[in-house]
Amino acid sequence: MENTTNAPQINSKRLFYGSCFALITTALSFSIRAGILPQLGEELSLSAEQLGFINSMWFLGFPISMVIGGLIYHSVGGKRIMQFAFFAHALGIILTIYSGSYIGLLISTLLIGLGNGCTEAACNPMIADAYQGSRMSKMLNRFHMWFPGGIVIGSLISKFMTDAGLGWETQIWVILIPTLIYAYLYFGQAWPKAKIKEAASIGSNFKAMFSPLFIFMMVCMALTAITEFGPQQWVGIILSKSGASPMLILALVTGLMAVARYFGGVVVKKFDQTGVLLGSSILATLGIYLFSTQTGGMAYVAAVIFALGIAYFWPNMIGFTAAKIPKSGALGMSVIGAVGMFSSSIFQPIIGKWIDSDRAEVAASGLTGDELELVAGQQTLGTMVIFPAILIVLFTILWFWIKKRKAETAMA
Repeated sequence: MENTTNAPQINSKRLFYGSCFALITTALSFSIRAGILPQLGEELSLSAEQLGFINSMWFLGFPISMVIGGLIYHSVGGKRIMQFAFFAHALGIILTIYSGSYIGLLISTLLIGLGNGCTEAACNPMIADAYQGSRMSKMLNRFHMWFPGGIVIGSLISKFMTDAGLGWETQIWVILIPTLIYAYLYFGQAWPKAKIKEAASIGSNFKAMFSPLFIFMMVCMALTAITEFGPQQWVGIILSKSGASPMLILALVTGLMAVARYFGGVVVKKFDQTGVLLGSSILATLGIYLFSTQTGGMAYVAAVIFALGIAYFWPNMIGFTAAKIPKSGALGMSVIGAVGMFSSSIFQPIIGKWIDSDRAEVAASGLTGDELELVAGQQTLGTMVIFPAILIVLFTILWFWIKKRKAETAMA
């Protein structure tokens, strides 16, 4: 049991473990759904654009509950937010299995997205308040390692269950397991208070959020999120004819992300968040470019580079906000995360439409079958390279910006 300076009776270790299982729930809802996407499309006769709208509900629910959760975090507490998360997760899972329609899947996926957003809204500020200094950055990275870690678990479960002939409904039931575990771990636990007084003030939060730095980071977050979630969510469809196993690609990417995030505290301590984010954008650009041009075994090389590129985006965007814009508080962390998920929500159906459009264009050139699917998928991935390419420019600006601010602070 770990003690915090705010409240010695708080079991921060149990809270942290509960947070990890809640994030595993989020990850399984992401990866297993990605694995069953082709089955859903075939069974319900859905187009890629319609599948994109189902995906977008997962991402749309996220920012809605994150922003609301950030606004009420210090008034109702993280414990109540996570109680709602459990309700939304459980109901969403059950409705997904029994809906049997396009509209039903939209509603159930939205509910799961709401539960996922509550997890981010409650757990990020809890960890920021429970741990100090560089340990906070370390624990945030280790918390966020369970998103890719959970995706590894979920993607492998989905592959093996699909190969065994088990239906997509059975796979969805698996998501309920970590949901019940985090509910048990949170039961009866108290949560830490805000470390600094201003972080618990909504007025102070909004003032900090209207700063040029925070607004700049919102723009960056929109691009980092779609860089990470765009290729991953559609890997099963885009890479299905590349000669590599889509779900193994997903498992490789997320497995490397989990390992990288485990050591995230050391990396951030050496390069600071700004250096890490800049390096990540360069690797992500190269990784997606290779995905769009390579097939067979080289697809796995592309996966390694892509994984190392996107691994540190999400936890260090949140960590940057907590460390360098601390007065934005729980609301600031929630808004940054919400912007990322809202961006992903907007782009999911757009990416789906790109796929449909690229298929039509490639088909018009005379290609058919597997060759058509491969060329169209790679063409779509080529379009996605623009997201991390823009980030290289933005994170270069950020690196010099923070360096200048540190110099000015040292001289003051």
